[in-house]
Amino acid sequence: MINKQVPIGDPGRTHAILAKYGLTSKKSLGQNFLTAPTILQDIAQTANLSSADDVLEIGPGIGSLTEQLAQNAHQVLALEIDQRLLPVLKETLATYTNVKVLNQDVLKSDLATLIRQNFDGQHAIKVVANLPYYITTPILLRLLESGVAFSQIVVMMQREVADRVAAAPGSKIYGSLSIAIQYQMAVKLALTVPKTAFMPQPKVDSAIVSLTRRQNKINIAADEQLFTRVVKGSFAQRRKSLWNNLLALFGKTAATKEALTAVLKQVDIDPGVRAERLSVTDFVRLTNAIGDNPNL
Repeated sequence: MINKQVPIGDPGRTHAILAKYGLTSKKSLGQNFLTAPTILQDIAQTANLSSADDVLEIGPGIGSLTEQLAQNAHQVLALEIDQRLLPVLKETLATYTNVKVLNQDVLKSDLATLIRQNFDGQHAIKVVANLPYYITTPILLRLLESGVAFSQIVVMMQREVADRVAAAPGSKIYGSLSIAIQYQMAVKLALTVPKTAFMPQPKVDSAIVSLTRRQNKINIAADEQLFTRVVKGSFAQRRKSLWNNLLALFGKTAATKEALTAVLKQVDIDPGVRAERLSVTDFVRLTNAIGDNPNL
C-alpha cells in the first residue's frame, strides 16, 4: 500500500509506484524521475505560485512536481505523452481536484486553444516543468511562439542548455537560442540540480531556469518573423562575419551588397563583426533597418 502522506517525489514512494505499475523509464521519451522533494519544492517556489496562478505542466511523469504545483496554484493542466502513466497519475493525484491531465504531445498541441478551453482566463498563466533533455529547445521555442502570454516559465533542463539560454553577447555559447528567449523574457538561473537527484541518473547535471516576461519591451522588432530570420541567418556559420552570413541570407547581387552596406552603416554595426558580438537590441535595430530598406 502506497502511503499517500509521503510526497510522490520521495525516493521510497517513487520506487513503490514504479514497482506497483511495473514501470521503467523510457529513454526514448527522455524520462528521468526526480526523487528529491526539497528540489521539487524549490521549483514551485521559484515560480512564486499562489491561488492567483494557473499552471501548465509538460511531462508530469508520476506526478511528483504536479503535486507541488497543485498544492500552491489555482489550477494545473498537465500534458503527458506516455499513455502508461495516465493510470498512475489518476491514482497519485486523486486527492487534487484542481489538476487535469491530458494525453497530449506539447509539440503537436495548439497551446492557445488548450489554455482557453481549460483555464478561466482570470488568472496569470505560468509554465512549470521538468523538460526532457532531448527536446528542451523545441519545447521552449514552441512556448514562446504559441501566442500565449505566459507571465513566467520555470523549467528544469540540462545545465548546458541553461547556460546557452542565459549566455551574454561575446560568449562562445551565445547564439540564436539565447536571443530568441532573451528578446521576450528575462532569464535567471535559479538553481543547479545534481544528476544524483534523478532516477535513473542522467549523465549530466541540470538547472532550474526562470523566464519572466518582459513587461516593457523597449526594443521591439517591427517584423518578428524577419527578426527570427535575420538572427538565425546571422548565426548560420558562426565562424563567418556578419557580412558574409547576411550575404548568404539575402543574396550577393550588387544591389544587395549596396543595401546591406547602407543598413550596417545606418545602425553603426561593423560588417566584419561576428554575430555573437551583437546584443538583442543590436539585432532589433538591424532587423528594423533591413525591413525599412526596399532593396532587401
